[in-house]
Amino acid sequence: MTVSKEDAHAFAERADRAADRLAEAKASVAKAIIGLNEVVEQALAVILSGGHGLLVGAPGVAKTRLVHTLATVTGLDDKRIQFTPDLMPADILGSEVLEEGEDGRRSFRFLPGPVFCRLLMADEINRASPRTQAALLQAMQEGHVTIAGERHDLPRPFHVLATQNPIEQEGTYPLPEAQLDRFLMQIDVPYPRREDERAILLATTGTDEGEAHTVLTGQEILDLQGLVRAMPVGEETLEAILTLLERARPDTSPDAEVREGVSWGPGPRAGQALMLAVRARALLQGRLAPSTADVAALAGPVLKHRMALSFAARADGLQLDTLIARLAAEAA
Repeated sequence: MTVSKEDAHAFAERADRAADRLAEAKASVAKAIIGLNEVVEQALAVILSGGHGLLVGAPGVAKTRLVHTLATVTGLDDKRIQFTPDLMPADILGSEVLEEGEDGRRSFRFLPGPVFCRLLMADEINRASPRTQAALLQAMQEGHVTIAGERHDLPRPFHVLATQNPIEQEGTYPLPEAQLDRFLMQIDVPYPRREDERAILLATTGTDEGEAHTVLTGQEILDLQGLVRAMPVGEETLEAILTLLERARPDTSPDAEVREGVSWGPGPRAGQALMLAVRARALLQGRLAPSTADVAALAGPVLKHRMALSFAARADGLQLDTLIARLAAEAA
């Protein structure tokens, strides 16, 4: 598709303004979140891509604080659900109650659940039953809930940032592969480095703790999502994505390690996620188009929850992160 000079100039101006706003947003996040620059960038990329993210990290690494800070900075009203085995779908979606009016007539009224917000934190999503997990994931995919045959649309934009604890697995219900695919990225939240932890200790145990402030609005987020989709993707970057997907699938890969050690590979939704995420990353870094370096940087977060190693491969010491990094480097 040919783009006129006028359209290209207009896009460049919009992208420059957006980059300035996003730089301000990242600076605001940094006041409350110390040392997680890559995690923050990936979480913002999820929102700019219009998707949902799965935050995986040990307890106490600021997953909850990160989501609340992002809600503050992006101007999205947020709610938090603590997932437990006894949580029911109605506790998330809402339910109908029978009310009696002044005239004595009885009627049902819908009471919206916590899912009716713009940024929902699903804390320890793997602790709820599969039925409850499916109710949330259906709302994530369709953008509405249906109660007693009535459709109720969720606000826009609507994003879910779910968390999982990789350490304690007793009493959990691991998300099925088809439901993991609903998340645009799996974002690993690491322990802080020594110098970052020093700054955290000094900042959070005193009398003056840094706080983020609101920078964006819900409408600005929608406009930025439209800008991400309008960003051009070069042929070299597109080919890198296609090559990576082909190499990651055991039935089409020329790589012996993939053919013999990968049980299943990423589907087309992984390619869609990469196409959006690399554009969002470019915009966050002030660039007008993504590069193959963006593909290599985001291959892990986009693919790691969409692939699985065989038991034999894991027994031989093959690690999924290492495999994806190698495939991405070869594709890029």
